[in-house]
Amino acid sequence: MPQVDANMAPMPVPMVELWRGGLLEGQHFGHAVICDERGEIIEAWGNPDLVMFPRSSSKMIQALPLLESGAGRDLTTEQLALSCASHSGMPMHTTRVERWLADLGLTHADLRCGTHEPSNQAAREALIKSDTSPCPLHNNCSGKHSGFLTLNKHLGGHSEYIEVDHPVQIACKAATEEVTGITAPGYGIDGCSAPNFATTLHGLARAMSYFATATDSGTTRQRAAHKLANAMMSHPELVAGEGRACTEIMRAFPGEAAVKTGAEGVFIAILPKLKRGIALKISDGGTRASEAVLTALLVRLGVMPADHPAARRMNAVQVNCGGRETGVLRIADGFL
Repeated sequence: MPQVDANMAPMPVPMVELWRGGLLEGQHFGHAVICDERGEIIEAWGNPDLVMFPRSSSKMIQALPLLESGAGRDLTTEQLALSCASHSGMPMHTTRVERWLADLGLTHADLRCGTHEPSNQAAREALIKSDTSPCPLHNNCSGKHSGFLTLNKHLGGHSEYIEVDHPVQIACKAATEEVTGITAPGYGIDGCSAPNFATTLHGLARAMSYFATATDSGTTRQRAAHKLANAMMSHPELVAGEGRACTEIMRAFPGEAAVKTGAEGVFIAILPKLKRGIALKISDGGTRASEAVLTALLVRLGVMPADHPAARRMNAVQVNCGGRETGVLRIADGFL
């Protein structure tokens, strides 16, 4: 990955503050970019040229070859939403993925995403009570990997579809570079073992503006991007899960935004009515901060009223285990 001269690159800016007892206890710094329909920056904070990993916020990009190739022509909108999901491992997620794999003549043993417990507490407790171990279906990326397997079956590739030189990942890299407008300077191995191709924050926001402007009457890629964004907005509960920011925001404002979190403080938004794309990165990787900043930017753009319940993350009252208010997590003075 290229080295960036710290004396030349703009520094991250204060974005989120934690206040307790009238004192500033903590700060989150970061970067953010908003792009217009041409992929050009209309507002930016910090360093738009920051080289970063988009992590799970790029799942809709990784799903483009699934539709462009024709492999996913018969998939339902639920399956397309799952291909873009970081789901919570709830039964509504795992049963759908299991059926999808069965349609392919496969099982969870064919997934290469690995296993972890459901992030949803009720789903996790249900497994414990039934004395059942989690399996790859519960991995938050099992929907994305089912999309990889669908594409792989179409391409006739070997079973190790997560290898960087596999046709599936070659297609994902090409799609990433083309919609971001950035030649990937490298890649890292994501939590689900698939390659995650580096780009710039501007490149990621540019890609989101591409999805925001795509229509069902455009090119093959534009139709694919339009279909994926609409699937996310149509099934917000499948993209994340109950209590999750992605689900709550998309559910509260149908058709206004497709939003997707990523690990290490990344968040994106696709805004089709405004023809805007957003990408942000919190330097310390804090999810609470990325959720707050994404919410604040949606309020800034008029997508979300500041007093809407879904906007609570940008001014989140902190409550301890005894039910007492201890402080507030809020947008930093001077950020917006």
